[in-house]
Amino acid sequence: MSVSQTGGASAALRQVVGSSRPVSWINTAYPFAAAYLLAGGGVDVALLVGTLYFLVPYNLLMYGINDVFDFESDLRNPRKGGIEGIVLARRWHRVTLWSAVLSNLPFLLALLLIGTATSALVLAVSVFAVVAYSAPGLRFKERPVLDSATSATHFVSPAVFGLALAGAAPTGAAVAAMVAFFLWGMASQAFGAVQDVVADRSAGIGSIATWLGAARTVRLAMALYVLAGVVVLGTGFPGALAGLLVVPYVLSVAPYRSLPDEDCERANGGWRRFIWLNMVTGFLLTQLFIWIALRG
Repeated sequence: MSVSQTGGASAALRQVVGSSRPVSWINTAYPFAAAYLLAGGGVDVALLVGTLYFLVPYNLLMYGINDVFDFESDLRNPRKGGIEGIVLARRWHRVTLWSAVLSNLPFLLALLLIGTATSALVLAVSVFAVVAYSAPGLRFKERPVLDSATSATHFVSPAVFGLALAGAAPTGAAVAAMVAFFLWGMASQAFGAVQDVVADRSAGIGSIATWLGAARTVRLAMALYVLAGVVVLGTGFPGALAGLLVVPYVLSVAPYRSLPDEDCERANGGWRRFIWLNMVTGFLLTQLFIWIALRG
């Protein structure tokens, strides 16, 4: 292999991996693994395959499709090029799409063979939501409210799949936890859209934030976070303690509750806090899950 070929392969790998948002891998793998183990699943093949799938291939499918079909808008987005996502060079678009599809297929086949009809249905919904968010002809990300609901599905469905794969019964506590997680996901997506109000409107792209405006979207996000905290109380003690974890999110976005549309990019500071806040929240949730597990 020539030096130019090696360099090309290395560049392609960097772009493909970069488009999968490595900083966000844990956000989908963790909900699956935690739900599977808490529902009675063991350290087995299903856990290994599922965790690996939701760690990398799932994220490559989700964000890779997004980077390909949002290329023109990403070029004009000052947030792109760092921790919040790369600008995927046009020459690697086909490679990225093929990499996403080919990396997903073996894992999906294995999970279908391992699982049940119920888990297969959940997995189908999960993958459809990932594709529908950005793919041409569907573009759920451009449909206000549906954009937030679909994004929330991206992160909640791995957890629901974990429950289904472990054969868990739909208890009241489990339903409350998933609903609270869904509301949290909607709030987070809505707030994330605020920083792009001006850019999206100029590009003719719709979102919950372009529809409601920056300030009202922030207030909606705050209300959804609070509602998520209330709903999680339905899990009972000690799971209800997770309701306290919404407080930092509310406080983090609150300064933008009166943000004028023309200053929407100032919300990026809150979004950057959100990325790192997730790490702290994940750690605290892990401690809570360990406590729950030890209580039997």
